[in-house]
Amino acid sequence: MTSFPEELSDRSEDAFITAVGKKKGIVFSNGHIWKEQRHIGITSLRKLGLGKKSIEHQIEDIAQTLVETFKETKGQPFDPSIPVINAVSNIICTLSFGHQFSPEDEGFQKLIQALEILVEVSGSFFHVMFIAFPRLMRYFPGPHKEALAAVDLIVSFAKQEIEKHKESSCLHDPQDFIDLYLLQMEKSRNDPNSTYDEENLAQCIFDFFVAGTETSLATLMWALLLLTNHPDIQEKVQKEIEEAFSSSASISYQDRKKLPYTNAVIHEIQRLKYILLFGLPRQSTKNVTMKGYHIPKRTMILADLRSVLLDPEQWETPEEFNPNHFLDKDGKFMEREEFLPFGIGKRICVGEQLARIEIFIFLTNLLRAFSFRLPEGVKELHEAPIINVTMHPHPYKLCAIPTKA
Repeated sequence: MTSFPEELSDRSEDAFITAVGKKKGIVFSNGHIWKEQRHIGITSLRKLGLGKKSIEHQIEDIAQTLVETFKETKGQPFDPSIPVINAVSNIICTLSFGHQFSPEDEGFQKLIQALEILVEVSGSFFHVMFIAFPRLMRYFPGPHKEALAAVDLIVSFAKQEIEKHKESSCLHDPQDFIDLYLLQMEKSRNDPNSTYDEENLAQCIFDFFVAGTETSLATLMWALLLLTNHPDIQEKVQKEIEEAFSSSASISYQDRKKLPYTNAVIHEIQRLKYILLFGLPRQSTKNVTMKGYHIPKRTMILADLRSVLLDPEQWETPEEFNPNHFLDKDGKFMEREEFLPFGIGKRICVGEQLARIEIFIFLTNLLRAFSFRLPEGVKELHEAPIINVTMHPHPYKLCAIPTKA
C-alpha cells in the first residue's frame, strides 16, 4: 500500500480549526510545536504503562464499573450511551489527571456536555459558515458560539487540574500525564526553543478528551448495536471467551492471542463502522506530484480512509459484518494492511494502542457478563449512521441479560 507522504502531513489551518486548537497541542499544531507535543504524548503514554500493567489495570476497573451499571438495568431496555461515555471519559481522566470522577460529579458532567456540543457543531452548517466568514460569525449568534464556549470550558477544566498538580508536586514520582508534562517543562526550562508550556499542556489534554472519548464512544456503541443485531456472532464470541477462561480469571489485552475470533470481530466492527466521515483536514507543505497529479503548496487534503476500509477489491464482502475478513482458513487471526481506522502517515493516532486496549477489555468484559438482546417488539436496530464528522449510530435501546444468575 502507498505510504502517506510527509509533505501532506501538516494540519490545515481553517478558521474554525484555528479557533478550536489555537495551533497548539498535538492535533491542531504544526512544525516544531507539533513534533514536541506529539513526542511527549507518545512517550507519556508509554511511561504510564501502555502495554504493561498499570493503565490496563485501571481500564479493567472502569470496565467492571460499567458491568455493574449495566446490571442495574435488570434486563430491561436501556440506552447504553450514558454509562459508556462516563466510562470512556474516565479513562482519559485517569490518564491525564491520575483519578476518576463519579458520574454524579457536576464538573465531570459539564465536561461531557461540552464534548457533546463540540462534536454536534463540528461538520455542521455553522462550522462551514465559520470557515467562510470567520469575522462575521464571531458576532453572529448560533451553535458555533456554544462550541467555542465548550472548548473554553474543557481547557479551563484542564488548567484547574494543572494548578492542583503544581500545588501537590509529584515530579519525583509522576503518576499521570500532567506530572510527566510538568517534569518535561522543568527539564526544558533553559531551552529557548522549547514549546513545553502550560498552554500546550492544556491543549494536549483537550485533544485527549475530544479524540479519545468521541472515537471510543462511537466504536463501542456500534459494537453493541452490531452484536445485538447479529446474535450468532455474539454467541460465537461468548463461547470462545468461556472456553478460554475460567469464570474467575480476568482478561488482559495480551489474552487477545487466545481469542482470535473475538479479535477478528473487534477489527471488523472498526472496519465496517469506521467512525470518521473523513480524516481531519491536512495540507501540503510544498508542491507535490503524486500518481501523476500536481498538488500545489498549501492545498487542503482529506484522507478518505473509508475508500480503503470498504474497498471491494480488498474485502470479500465490504458492506457486510463479516469477521472472516480477519481470519485465515484455519481460524487464526490475521492482520490486514488495509485496516487503517487509526489513520495513516505521520499523523496516525497517538492513542491507537490505548484505544485498542480499551475496546478489547470493555467488550470482552461486557460479553462475558451479558447477552445483548433486542427489546420486545423490535426486529432490528437501525444500522445507518447519523452523518457528521463522526458517524454515530442513531440512539437505541437494548437489553443486557446477565449470563450468570
